[in-house]
Amino acid sequence: MSARAAALFDLDGTLLDTPAGIVATFSAVFEAMGVPAADPVEVRGTIGLPLQVAFGKLLGVPADDPVIAEAVAHYQRCFREVVLPIAPELVFDGVRDGLARLRAAGLALAVATSKFHASADTLLTAAGIRDEFEIVLGADEVGNPKPHPEMALALLDRLAVPAGRTVMVGDTSHDLLMARSAGLRSIAVTYGVHPRAELAAAEPTWIVDHFSDAADLLRHALTTNTEMETDPSSHD
Repeated sequence: MSARAAALFDLDGTLLDTPAGIVATFSAVFEAMGVPAADPVEVRGTIGLPLQVAFGKLLGVPADDPVIAEAVAHYQRCFREVVLPIAPELVFDGVRDGLARLRAAGLALAVATSKFHASADTLLTAAGIRDEFEIVLGADEVGNPKPHPEMALALLDRLAVPAGRTVMVGDTSHDLLMARSAGLRSIAVTYGVHPRAELAAAEPTWIVDHFSDAADLLRHALTTNTEMETDPSSHD
């Protein structure tokens, strides 16, 4: 490779199949707080947003309302009880092998997540894939979370890689819009939270249906100088 290259990954819905557990955790939080449970579809629609923003939307209160801090504390406790014990089972098919192949190819790997850093680090460790990543960057470590480009730009700086040698992989429009704003190419995966049409509307460089396909694209895009086709519809 002519220069160091990197792949950035979202966590929930991209590396781990956590959306169902997240919805269950939100339900447990609302029960613990004695408030009516939100529609599971609405909860799922907030996945990919920082917890404060998600709870603000679901509870209909400003993000600085004191009830948000209470909800976040409940969430972190419930998530540890509901999701962490089954984390190894939640790793999407192809992720373990794909990450290993990418590291063997010399790529720098990092996670850009809307989770708090401690929660993300604990979840990846429980799932057995934390050591694949040089950096895990959480929403609490930046001033402006996704889809703002700050998180991606911070990772470029810490990894010492240029935008042109970096690709973002995610399952929501938040990931893809962040990548575009930061000047990165992106791969949308269709097996996560946002449907294909919503992903396509964010104009990713590529769209794939399986993590193994994303890994293959990353290796080709970042370890060769071959010109690649960038029409998202060509990688259905």
